[in-house]
Amino acid sequence: MKKIYSIMMIAVLFFSNIAKADEGMWFLMFLEKNNIRDMQKMGLKLTAEEIYSINNSSLKDAIVQFNGGCTGEIISKDGLVLTNHHCGYNAIAELSSPENNYLRDGYWAPNKQAELKPKSLFVRFFVRMDNVSDRILKLVNDTMTELRREAVINKEIAAIQKENDGGGKYVVSVRPFFQGNEYYYFVYQDYKDVRFVGTPTESIGKFGGDTDNWEWPRHTGDFSLFRVYADKDGNPAEYSTENVPLKPRQHLSINLNGVKEGDYAMILGYPGRTNRWMPAQGIEQNVKFAYPAWVEGSKTGMDNMKKHMDKDDKIRLDYAGKYAQVANYWKNRQGMIDALTQHQTVKAKTAQEVAFNKWANKKENKAKYGQAITEINQYYAMTNEKSRHDNYLMTYFRTSSLGTLPANLGRQLKAYSKADSAKKVELYGKLKGAIEETYATIYMPLEKDVMTAQLNLYSSKAGYKLAPIVEKLAKNNNKDFSKYVNSAFELSIFASKDRLLAFLDYPSEALIDADPLFQLASQLLDHYNQKSEELKTAENNYSRSFRLFVDGLQKSNPKGKFYPDANSTLRLTYGKVRALPADKRNDATINNYTTLDGMVKKHKPGDNEFDLSQPLIDLYNKKDYGQYADKAGYMPVNFLTDNDITGGNSGSPVLNGKGELIGLAFDGNIEAMAGDVIFDAKLQRTINVDIRFVLFIIDKYAGAKHIVDELTIVK
Repeated sequence: MKKIYSIMMIAVLFFSNIAKADEGMWFLMFLEKNNIRDMQKMGLKLTAEEIYSINNSSLKDAIVQFNGGCTGEIISKDGLVLTNHHCGYNAIAELSSPENNYLRDGYWAPNKQAELKPKSLFVRFFVRMDNVSDRILKLVNDTMTELRREAVINKEIAAIQKENDGGGKYVVSVRPFFQGNEYYYFVYQDYKDVRFVGTPTESIGKFGGDTDNWEWPRHTGDFSLFRVYADKDGNPAEYSTENVPLKPRQHLSINLNGVKEGDYAMILGYPGRTNRWMPAQGIEQNVKFAYPAWVEGSKTGMDNMKKHMDKDDKIRLDYAGKYAQVANYWKNRQGMIDALTQHQTVKAKTAQEVAFNKWANKKENKAKYGQAITEINQYYAMTNEKSRHDNYLMTYFRTSSLGTLPANLGRQLKAYSKADSAKKVELYGKLKGAIEETYATIYMPLEKDVMTAQLNLYSSKAGYKLAPIVEKLAKNNNKDFSKYVNSAFELSIFASKDRLLAFLDYPSEALIDADPLFQLASQLLDHYNQKSEELKTAENNYSRSFRLFVDGLQKSNPKGKFYPDANSTLRLTYGKVRALPADKRNDATINNYTTLDGMVKKHKPGDNEFDLSQPLIDLYNKKDYGQYADKAGYMPVNFLTDNDITGGNSGSPVLNGKGELIGLAFDGNIEAMAGDVIFDAKLQRTINVDIRFVLFIIDKYAGAKHIVDELTIVK
């Protein structure tokens, strides 16, 4: 019996990227061919044309990529955008001050004139896509090096982009899929006048904090509202008081009937990155080398930020976005380590590769595919220690504002120093503005502590080949960088806005070259990006072999229905409302939703993660839920579906079979944290804010009924 089971498992693993019903992030242009009948059997009432159409308005016209890293949806005829609270976090923090702390206290614009414009925020509409695989791949051959192949492909990509950009009207992106075995172009239109409309208090929008992040049961109102503005003709335009709310081609209707187990649910959005085709030794490298360094480096940076953030509201606001981003990935990577280890993913992927090798080394396949796995494994063996080193250094760059800034700004200042008088006049205003804006939110005592702790950690733990400047300093200071950092900050012009502004009046290239923080940042970046000839050769072989491996997996099963890894292009995933096994921590009747009752039970007065405001508790005590209560009487908060999502899907709409909005995706569950690498059909869940809770907070809690009045609501 065990032998039969093993054979079956190898067969399943060999074709692990052939999707099951709730697995896969699918291209909209292929729904008719690949998915629509399956979706309709599960409960979809729409046609493929109603989801994706080039010539007519369709659901895709209501979905936007939000500021390049999240998803949002248009929910009114006046361009109102709904996304996650954590997606709007940076913009909300930027607009806040200790006196008007919208991040902490919430904000609801009473009218359009009171909507606030962040410095830089955009949404991207998807226009169309097409397959250009044949056009591109006919230009390359197997005798080319990867660098030559890349150069030829990039030249053709540039031509395709120019052909489709409408004379500059559109943004065109040509992207590789299946490790470069297919290519598609995507046409987008960007709108840059996006204004902040409203957000709940942080005690709602981030309820549970880091403790509940990636956990179920969850009770978080993770949403915020923005609005897209355009010129009078509906075209993208820079911010102007003359701009008007965008009249979109399509906006989503909102359904207040609620959800139940087994209901159809689909999500459209911009998933960031998955690695479902990743080889076994790549997973091994992440679990044992890369991710542990990422986790430790992130925690080191967070701890040294937080001790200053807790003491001052301005510092907390200035660093809120950076801290939240680091914290999110810190917990994610630890969850990945645990889940991939528990699932024995390396063992499973190795079995897949053993099966592949048998096929690849058949006489008719060997010349092309026979060495693929060998060269892949050789690359990972060579780079294991380097990956640990690079992740310690990467988290230093991510958590220290002065980790890379002196190098990047220093290069500009050197160019300024060498410029003639006319060019200096041209550059002066830009540099002055950039310096003032950047340094307005940098707190030097915090930066000293972060840099010291990160250099101590890097010099002690990174191994491999330390950057020479750090290796030399570590020997002289016994791996305690506190004196060095204090001295560097005293001497460096990059540790002071005033010194930098003075430099603009008396520029000196030699001063930049001698600056200790410029030297440190420049040499660390150079070291991070340095590649030996041996490594370049290994990378070339790896890129080719990985492409052949993915190609071979597909060729070996010509009837398979495969899906590409996510890469921030618009996708659709479909599934159902689906419970996890019963959990005593959840008061819900079925463990596929949570309620305000459970949220109030978590309430801890004065706790920065679990505190709730008295007005919300009063509404709960009175059961004053208005039209947003479930027919059973409770106030729903979050619910679960089994959709296949990842980072970038944050803020994505959860839609019922009629394409009506029922929720807002914002998280996954820690048990299935390996989902970026493998899909666990048993445990994988998407955690969503129930749209009824969103509207309850806007209407009953915030009193912003004018916002609800502009929505299209289905009861």
